[in-house]
Amino acid sequence: MNRWLVAAPLSVALGLLLSWLNVPAAWILAGILGAGSVALVTEEDLPVNEHLFTFARGTVGVLAALPLVGMNPLPYLLPGVVASASVIALGFVGGLVLANHGVSRETGVLSLLPGGASLMPALARDAGADIRYVSLSQYLRLLIVSVSLPLVASQFSTTSHTDADPAWWMWLLVPGLIVAGAVVGRLVRLPNPSVFGPMILTVCVGAGVDVEIVPPRLLSIVGFLAIGWMCGGGLSVPALRQFSRLLPATLAYIAGLMLACAGMGWLMAKWLGLSFYEGYLATSPGALETVLVLATSPAVVALQVIRLIMVILFAGWLPKILSGLTPRG
Repeated sequence: MNRWLVAAPLSVALGLLLSWLNVPAAWILAGILGAGSVALVTEEDLPVNEHLFTFARGTVGVLAALPLVGMNPLPYLLPGVVASASVIALGFVGGLVLANHGVSRETGVLSLLPGGASLMPALARDAGADIRYVSLSQYLRLLIVSVSLPLVASQFSTTSHTDADPAWWMWLLVPGLIVAGAVVGRLVRLPNPSVFGPMILTVCVGAGVDVEIVPPRLLSIVGFLAIGWMCGGGLSVPALRQFSRLLPATLAYIAGLMLACAGMGWLMAKWLGLSFYEGYLATSPGALETVLVLATSPAVVALQVIRLIMVILFAGWLPKILSGLTPRG
């Protein structure tokens, strides 16, 4: 507990600084740095309370569901599935290749799956993967993609979005969606119920009431910090050495993935009658929050959300998929 008296305030200070600097995923990165530095200095893991981590996963599920509310994704379903399946296949094959260099297959695949970086630590834990390596790889990709998107957007005209102020009762509604969604998710045996349950429930509630669901900023920050703490609290010198050893291969894969997604973006632009810029945003390998800020077409949101759902489902079923590939003796 005494170590949290250092890790928690340090994480908050870093979060404020990174947010001021407009760093992508500022609060998750702050949690990783805050908890990770304490774990490295004390040479001991810094475990996160299980209930807090479950709440964090549910928070991410609610946030991921918001773009789906009130949107008809059916016209974009087939192209979204095609684009998503293509990049997921790239991540799967790349992860199996990476597994030949000292990590498990689950760790290799989840570290290279495109999109859903904030969900991957939770999914990695459920799949039995190395949370530390998955987190470092995913946030390296997130940082590179997030930095590149505004550079691309600067070459095109974009629109800006403003965040609505949440009503006071959102402090009751959003935690209710998280708790009830997780319970329902477990009852119906959803993959990753603490993420997917709140996501589905949020879409249903949002479609049934004529009120915009706006999670309070503080709740989102707590959720993001908890995700970061789970990632950073398990950091160790051996884990960082392993990550640095595989860094060249990881960077090469990220570069190849971005080129492949740009090519898929060109195909989606031709298919759906979009500009190349919109196609590029719709198929970018992650950085959903940045994409939603820059998006100029419903197609961009639809294709990104379709891929997010497919990535979550695929990651949830990954242990069964990999077990099916293992020869039976």
